[in-house]
Amino acid sequence: MLNRRNLLQLLGATAGLSLLPRVNLALPKAVFADSFIYCLNMATIRGHKLGFVKELEVASKAGFHAVEIWMDTLQAYLDGGGTLKDAKTRLDDLGVKVENSIGFTDWIVNDDAARAKGLEQMKKEMDILAQIGCKRTAAPPKGATDLPLLDLKQVADRYRTVLELGDKSSVVPHLELWGFSKNLGRTSEVAYVALESGHPSARILLDIFHLYKGGSSMNTLSFIGKPAVEILHMNDYPADKPAAVVVDADRVYPGDGVAPIRKVLEILKSQERPLVLSFEVFNKTYYAQDPLLVTKTALAKMKAVTKGL
Repeated sequence: MLNRRNLLQLLGATAGLSLLPRVNLALPKAVFADSFIYCLNMATIRGHKLGFVKELEVASKAGFHAVEIWMDTLQAYLDGGGTLKDAKTRLDDLGVKVENSIGFTDWIVNDDAARAKGLEQMKKEMDILAQIGCKRTAAPPKGATDLPLLDLKQVADRYRTVLELGDKSSVVPHLELWGFSKNLGRTSEVAYVALESGHPSARILLDIFHLYKGGSSMNTLSFIGKPAVEILHMNDYPADKPAAVVVDADRVYPGDGVAPIRKVLEILKSQERPLVLSFEVFNKTYYAQDPLLVTKTALAKMKAVTKGL
C-alpha cells in the first residue's frame, strides 16, 4: 500500500522520466521505391513455344526482373536433361526471380483418389519450386469448373490441406480466382474459402479478366484486404465483349481495353510491400508477333497504366 512518503517518491521518479528523450518503440515500416513489381506470366509468350530457358532470356532482355513460370514448361526442361541447379544459376545470371508458378492439379475435387493424386503432384511441384527460389504457386479450381457446386466449407478444408503441404517446403499455394468456373468464380467465394481455411498463410490470386468474367463487384473488392493479395494478374478486355462471351484469347494489353485497372490497383496496392503485377494474356495475335516485342510492349503498357499510383 502507498503511504504519503512512497507516493512522493513515485511522483518524483515519474517526473524525472518525463525529462528523458522520448523513444519511439514502434517498428519502422518498410519503404519501397515502387508500389509494384512488374512480372511476366509466361502464358504471354507460351504460344511461341520457346522453352523454359529461352522464355527467361526473352523476359530478361525485355526488362523484366520477375516471372511467373508454368510447371509443365519447367518439367519439360527437366525431362530434357536440365537440372534445377542449372535453372537456378540461369535465373541468377539473368537477374530474374520466379515470383509464382502456374500448375494444374486436382486438389479440390470430390473424387478421393483423384484428389490424393493431385495433392501428391502439388507436393512434388512445390519441392521443385523451392529449389529455384520460388515461394508461391497457384491453386486454381481445376477439375471443378462445372457443376455440381462444391460445399465451400469442404473446399476450405481442402485448401488448408494444400497450405499445410506448402508449410513443408515454404511454398505458399495461392487460391486462384477463375471467373468462368462454377466453383471459385467470384471474389466472395475465394475470400470465404481463404478465411475459413483458418491457416495464416492463406492468400488469394486475383486477375483483372477473371474479376470481370465472374461478375465480381469492384465496389466491395476492398473487403478482401491487402494482406490477402500479393499477386494480381494484369490484362485488359475490350468494350465489345460482354462478360458472358469474353474468353481468355480476348485479353489485351493494360490500357487497350475498358477494365477499371487503376481503381483495382488503388484498392489493392499496399505500403507494407510491393504488389506483384504479372502480365498474363493468351492472345493469338500476340503469339504471331516477335516475342521480344510482345514482352517489351507488355512492360511499357503496365508502367503507363500504373504511372502516378
